[in-house]
Amino acid sequence: MNEVFLIFAFEILEVIRVFTPKQRMINAYRGVASDRWAVAPEFWNYIPARVLGISMLELEKEVPFWKALKITFEKYGTEGWGAAFPETENSDIKKRSKLEKVNETQYRDTSFINFRGKEFRSTKIYDLNEPSWVEQHIAQDENELGDCIDMLLSEDNIFDFRTANAGHESVGESFLLEMWLGTPFFDFIAETIGFEKAVIYFFTEDPEKIESYRNRYIAYQMKFIQKVCENTSFESFAIGCSYSCNSLIGPNMWRQWDKPYIKAMADEIHRHGKLLHIHFHGKSMDTVSDFAEIGIDCVCPFERGPGGDVDGLEGLVKIRELLQDKVTMNGNVHTVETLIRGTTVDVQREVREIKTAFKGSTRLIIGTGDQVGRETPEENILVMIDEAKK
Repeated sequence: MNEVFLIFAFEILEVIRVFTPKQRMINAYRGVASDRWAVAPEFWNYIPARVLGISMLELEKEVPFWKALKITFEKYGTEGWGAAFPETENSDIKKRSKLEKVNETQYRDTSFINFRGKEFRSTKIYDLNEPSWVEQHIAQDENELGDCIDMLLSEDNIFDFRTANAGHESVGESFLLEMWLGTPFFDFIAETIGFEKAVIYFFTEDPEKIESYRNRYIAYQMKFIQKVCENTSFESFAIGCSYSCNSLIGPNMWRQWDKPYIKAMADEIHRHGKLLHIHFHGKSMDTVSDFAEIGIDCVCPFERGPGGDVDGLEGLVKIRELLQDKVTMNGNVHTVETLIRGTTVDVQREVREIKTAFKGSTRLIIGTGDQVGRETPEENILVMIDEAKK
């Protein structure tokens, strides 16, 4: 009798105990109950810069990303996720860069990369008020693409996890810092040659040649996953999204070129007992069932229209049905129409829609439909967090 009572009491304590922000995120990824749903606004660039009182240039160039996020998440008392970016070394690669002022708010960062006697150049624009963007990609045309892939996927690349491990340790339980796994295959090509040229390339190049590049990319990334699991204690990996989404390349092209890659990554990551999170912006309804089929642990941000297609309670209920309680949804408070332009009542309404749609589910993180903008009123952020925690 006493033994039964103690077991029952222990189970009750497990339910009501308070979890750390990181534990709530991991529990959500695994479909395990916490004391409450995690609330994780996407504080990627604008809000950390606002909280720290620095320019976007300083944020990107001088402050470790994990540190800016830690300060921001702790200020607002929320859960969240962020990425640690691995470093690579290769004796065949020589790099130098030049930063020059373009105008009162912008700077051009030119990178010169020499690989086995071939020199590549790329340029990026840093702005005091906006996140940086690529001005010139490293490959100028398809003739340089093969040489760039040889460099980017070189077997001689050595992964250096010292900085990432230091960030992971420093973050502790403040939020879920994930290992950045890069982007899907289409994005890998597009980020090397540019989006427009990549679209033409995929429609005009020999599919067997493209597939050979994808096979190399898969093999390289699987080797990277192995090294991460051997040399770090990261619990989760994150795959980003530049152009690889329904809004830009469509579901058919995504299924042909990116879905097999993501499936291979998910299988390898799960083989090591780790978790996988996918950022998939824009419209997503056409591929939500694919997310469940692949077995991704968490997907974000399930944007509302016009950028996305997950609107209102009806759209959220449909998402839950398609995910089949196999994948965790992170989203979908509208960052512009609601958080920036809306009232606190609008914010409360959207959070309540999310909670109603996922009532009784452990597969939910209440987040935002992509990055929280700089113009967002403070009261709207606070109301979103407060309503999510109720």
